[in-house]
Amino acid sequence: MAESQGGLGSPHDSPTAAHDSQPERGRVSPAELALLASVFVVAACGLVYELAAGALASYLLGDSILQFSTVIGTYLFAMGVGSWLSRYLERQLVAHFLRIELMVGLFGGLMPALLFVANSLLPAWASAPFRTLLYGLVMLIGVLVGLEIPLVMRILKRHFAHRYALKDLVSEVLTFDYLGALVVSLAFPLLLVPHLGIVRTGVFFGLLNVLVAVWALHLFRSELRAWHRHAWACAAVIVILAAAMVGAPPLTTWAEDRFYGDGVVLRQDTPYQRIVITQGHGGTRLFLNGNLQFASRDEYRYHEALVHPAMSAQGAPKHVLVLGGGDGMAVREILKYPSVQQVTLVELDPAMTTLFSRDPRLTALNQGSLKAPKVKVVNADAFTWLASHDEVYDVIVVDFPDPTNHAIGKLYTTTFYALLDQHLSASGYAVIQTTSPLIARQSFWTVVSTLEAVGLQTTPYHAHVPSFGEWGFVLAHHRPWRMPTQLPAGMRFVTPTSLPALFDFPPDMARVAAEPNRLSNQVLVQTFEAEWGRVHQ
Repeated sequence: MAESQGGLGSPHDSPTAAHDSQPERGRVSPAELALLASVFVVAACGLVYELAAGALASYLLGDSILQFSTVIGTYLFAMGVGSWLSRYLERQLVAHFLRIELMVGLFGGLMPALLFVANSLLPAWASAPFRTLLYGLVMLIGVLVGLEIPLVMRILKRHFAHRYALKDLVSEVLTFDYLGALVVSLAFPLLLVPHLGIVRTGVFFGLLNVLVAVWALHLFRSELRAWHRHAWACAAVIVILAAAMVGAPPLTTWAEDRFYGDGVVLRQDTPYQRIVITQGHGGTRLFLNGNLQFASRDEYRYHEALVHPAMSAQGAPKHVLVLGGGDGMAVREILKYPSVQQVTLVELDPAMTTLFSRDPRLTALNQGSLKAPKVKVVNADAFTWLASHDEVYDVIVVDFPDPTNHAIGKLYTTTFYALLDQHLSASGYAVIQTTSPLIARQSFWTVVSTLEAVGLQTTPYHAHVPSFGEWGFVLAHHRPWRMPTQLPAGMRFVTPTSLPALFDFPPDMARVAAEPNRLSNQVLVQTFEAEWGRVHQ
């Protein structure tokens, strides 16, 4: 039985349409405009699910380039499968379109919540089940999204054949499709995730998909068989998604509390990362994209070891540059030197420096260092900032996150260290936090080799930080580094007598051959992932 029998805008209503050589183009009807608007919404929703899957894979699995690449590739392949399958839907096109919209809205809208819950329930080492769920959902949603546009084009052609030549139909549908993708690609990182979060963003666009189904239910009510069953299905999905929208905050809180162990006291999505701060028996802890950055009970060990070997050896540092370290802890240690005239802190994410400048729990940890008169805070990409400035510094402290992905890995390359060298005074010292020489031994010595490849001398050392284990650092310089004999008063970990032990490497952390990390190969990212991946196996 044919789906369209005298329905709204049916070609049978225009006897001459089949015989006209040129379609008639006049004023756009409301139904026609609504169909084209649905293409815009469908494209926007489809891209949101793709971006949400990629972002969550990056947050929870690390290596953003790898995760985005595989998620997008899988999603596009699934869309191709859906487009190919659309040829087998020959009758009841509107009914099929309506059902597909409901399924896309339901599964796409709930996908971020399902992944968050799965990540919190599965143990850290059980990445295989999580990946299976992730890519299974990506495939399912991709196939459904791939079915949407071909069905919309066929519905438009069937109901508005008297107005559209095939080339015009394809042109208008794809125009709205690409326009929807453009709007969402800008809104997702700048508006949606920072204000709604990933879970509620997914649910919101799931509701938009359902609204398209409701619109189709209304517009083509005369053509749909079992109209009431379709109406009940729309209502049921709306109720589920509305409940998910209301329940998203407590669900996220539960999932993250379970994942992090301690109670989450602050959570924030930014265009760059997800910031989570917990408080419990272990004190205050900071996580970026699920990775621990510090724990208040022992962060002094890390930051004293990071800052003082370079600062004290320089003698009387006046101008100091800090790259990363938006928590202000390294700046706190630097300000213990009276000779310091200015500290320039370059931190990519303004949300970090804002939090650690204003939140009383956090300013108590960094002693209000980011508000000190000597401190200048710059929110910019360190790579770009170094390339566009020519100031020279007595000490440079590099406190970036570990090279878990290529975006961060570029800050550990010969290209970046060559820029760093240009900003280091002849008598100056740079220090780089350099992951664990015990767990990620090859990665640690890769950073050393990379610094030496640009002509810098290196002095590696390590310190035990209970929250991280054995942690590594590298001093980079042109003049020889000498063990300091004096340190500022009030040190809790580093002292002139204990300092020499940090520069002794036992056999299990001793140097191994390592290839320099270049921007063209990013070998460090692969090495780092392989070494830390073995810890969770």
